[in-house]
Amino acid sequence: MIGKFKRASRSRESSGFTFIEMVIVIVMLSILMAIAVPVYLAQLRSTREGVLKNNLATMRERLDQYRADRNKYPSSLQELVDGGYLRSLPEDPMTGANEWEEVYSDYDPNEPDAEPGIFDIHSRSAETGSDGRPYSEW
Repeated sequence: MIGKFKRASRSRESSGFTFIEMVIVIVMLSILMAIAVPVYLAQLRSTREGVLKNNLATMRERLDQYRADRNKYPSSLQELVDGGYLRSLPEDPMTGANEWEEVYSDYDPNEPDAEPGIFDIHSRSAETGSDGRPYSEW
């Protein structure tokens, strides 16, 4: 009868993890997460910045193309969509909206009858980019 109890107690001792083993595993996982999360967030930010640069370049190219075709800048960004220059207004990845800061052209003395139009755009985000410049200046 004593032999049965010894076998049962031995199998109970070797069937689980000790508290120290669990703590070591949790600490190791915490260290790995402390390394992985900042790297992931930096990569996510870099990707969003790349999308912003691409969207700005595309829209600026379309503004220039509109100007070349019609000899004036559009009065709204929706005119680019209505004129077939864009399928839709791209989303600003920093704000999550398809609203942009519109920069209007100044008065041109060579064309006094021309109405001011949008000749440049910027992000409406107040955040600062990885290069140290605000996104609103890109």
